[in-house]
Amino acid sequence: MPANPRQSCIRALLEWEKGKFFSDEILHTALDREALSTLDRAFLMETFFGVLRNLSRLDFLIGRLREGELDPETRSVLRLGLYQVFHMRTADHAAVNETVNLAGRARGLVNAILRRALREKPALEAALAGAAPAIASSHPEFLLARWRTAFGPDATARLCAWNNQPAEVHVRANELRIPFAELLRRLPGARPSPAHPLAIRVDQLPLEAIAQGLCYVQDPSTLLACDLLDPQPGENVLDACAAPGGKTTYLAQLMRGEGRIIACDLYESRVARLRENVARLGATIAQVIRHDCMQAGPPLAPASFDRILVDAPCSNTGVIRRRVDVRWRLTAEDFLRMPAQQLALLRRTATLLKSGGALVYSTCSLEAEENDQVVERALAAIPGLRFLESRRLLPFADGVDGAFAAKFTRE
Repeated sequence: MPANPRQSCIRALLEWEKGKFFSDEILHTALDREALSTLDRAFLMETFFGVLRNLSRLDFLIGRLREGELDPETRSVLRLGLYQVFHMRTADHAAVNETVNLAGRARGLVNAILRRALREKPALEAALAGAAPAIASSHPEFLLARWRTAFGPDATARLCAWNNQPAEVHVRANELRIPFAELLRRLPGARPSPAHPLAIRVDQLPLEAIAQGLCYVQDPSTLLACDLLDPQPGENVLDACAAPGGKTTYLAQLMRGEGRIIACDLYESRVARLRENVARLGATIAQVIRHDCMQAGPPLAPASFDRILVDAPCSNTGVIRRRVDVRWRLTAEDFLRMPAQQLALLRRTATLLKSGGALVYSTCSLEAEENDQVVERALAAIPGLRFLESRRLLPFADGVDGAFAAKFTRE
């Protein structure tokens, strides 16, 4: 019997509430586990991510419709039902009846709340429009305050609107396997993206082309750091935080399959995915290893790499459109903790760079503490390191995910 996508969504939401895994990991597991049709898979993705994007708005509605505490499962069922009523084109009777059937002993309560929501929908929508920005935009207030200070209120509003839209799907043409023009010709409905010469905008995932290694699902913003590094054929290159492999395989493409790339990551599960992607995309010059780049030891010898990419773990505030629950996981303390880790990683990897070589430090963060301030601290702390240039992309200005990259050389 096929799985019920609404029931699958409730299970995924309850798993997310435990706080152990990010939403993309939970969804991938659910899609692998559940026997869903193509349409039901799309419904699960839309509802699961949609509920998480609009968590503050949905809980605001629940608070207007019901007083008192709710158990996690009943709250998840109500969030799902209200998301369908206020954010999807699901027929009202289906949104209510199908959701009520998931409520178990709370069926009567859920039925009453959802039917009241339908009756009072215009008034509830007006209340949402007049709610505080943290509720109306479904972002935590501390993030809004940071962004208003950094970018101003108008840009912050545009950024929140960007984060609350489903992400467009781009693929990067893998010219180790196929020329860009030939791939574009093969993909029905595909069109070149103005964001990057190798990026292609697609309406649905080209599963066969991905399986054949002809392309890789990748936002154009993630190519910024590799382009700035500009690795050349024949060079010895380190990708210090390489999983899942999008940047590693693009580096191999830029090097035209000549030279050597050491691609590291810390955890075996991530290394396994990295190996799989490197093999599928034909990046034969990449040697994948499980290694903590904070630790010394072969094959990471001092002053042995021509170019190094340090795509550092970060807050991900530039990619909230894709990692929809990052906004709910972050705390103000993260912006004190992460820069210290990023600086330590940069200090360690700088010792591996040859004199005259190039190192690029990159994040998908919008925050100065993780970007420009890490650059300033690195220049003060690392002898012989010289800053060359930096580039950044901002969603509300550039129409792609946020990214930052800074290039150094070692004297």
